[in-house]
Amino acid sequence: MTLTVGDKVVYPGRGPCLIGEVVDKVVCGMSASFYRLALLDDSGAELFVPVAKSGDLHMRTLMARSEIPKLLGHLNTRAVVTKEPLTGKNWRQRELDNLKLFSSGSIFELAQMVESLTQLSTTKNLAAHERETLYRARKLLICEISEVMAESKTAAEARIDNVLEPGKNKLH
Repeated sequence: MTLTVGDKVVYPGRGPCLIGEVVDKVVCGMSASFYRLALLDDSGAELFVPVAKSGDLHMRTLMARSEIPKLLGHLNTRAVVTKEPLTGKNWRQRELDNLKLFSSGSIFELAQMVESLTQLSTTKNLAAHERETLYRARKLLICEISEVMAESKTAAEARIDNVLEPGKNKLH
């Protein structure tokens, strides 16, 4: 993947970022070039990605606007039909599975995590770390949908909630 200043990419586990200029920094006495990535989650945080290692980090472009209905349909389908009983897994196995999903960078796997934890929360109280994982995954999903659709994060969150909560009208 070629990174170009001004493009938007998704950094796994951190969400959508705007690619800034290449900056030179001295790290451990060695000079290196880094892409400056500005997170688009309203935190104002920046990431510095070594130019030489940027291809190894599983970054991807934002999903296409045309994929949003597919993503929401995927959430909707999974909410109606559970393919795997979540209560059969212990918290540690769910945590390991979720770490893999975060690091994959896939928006569809992130949506799977949101749906799975949301569904699990309807049958039992989530542990504190699972609630935090759900919050983080929702935040990443909301941020990417918001960027792709050029809408507020509140509107993107409403799209997700309308799909995950039965009996509500679906926004598309």
